[in-house]
Amino acid sequence: MVVNREQFMQLLKDKGLKVTTQRLLVLEALASCPDEHLTAEEIYEMVKADYPEIGLATVYRTIQILWDLHLIDRISLDDGFVRYEIGNVGMGTAKHHHHHLICTKCGKINSFEDDLLEELEDKITRTTGFHVMDHEVKLYGYCEECGGKTD
Repeated sequence: MVVNREQFMQLLKDKGLKVTTQRLLVLEALASCPDEHLTAEEIYEMVKADYPEIGLATVYRTIQILWDLHLIDRISLDDGFVRYEIGNVGMGTAKHHHHHLICTKCGKINSFEDDLLEELEDKITRTTGFHVMDHEVKLYGYCEECGGKTD
């Protein structure tokens, strides 16, 4: 889904947030890298290129606000960093509709764009009364380029 600045502005307004340059730039940075999983520092470097006066603390605060409102997703890939990606923008939901395939040889991360767990979540709700709000699936193995090589 391609989202432009006006749509980001409307999303922020719909969430009751003041539209700020910092918030727009963080959203735009993440939207410009839809297949990447960026650290706060990487987002900061991208935003700083267009807005040199921004501080890292501002980027961290902005990321937290956007995550709290389900506009961005966060993931830990067990590499010591928390990473962020554009969420289901416009859907206003924390539902994660893709998972991550992580190559243990080269470290490449691919998103798998199918949520096969919705039926399981529905069954859990029906049988236990527990309502799943979100889930995170990380599958580890070897990407096509590494071809299953372990050396």
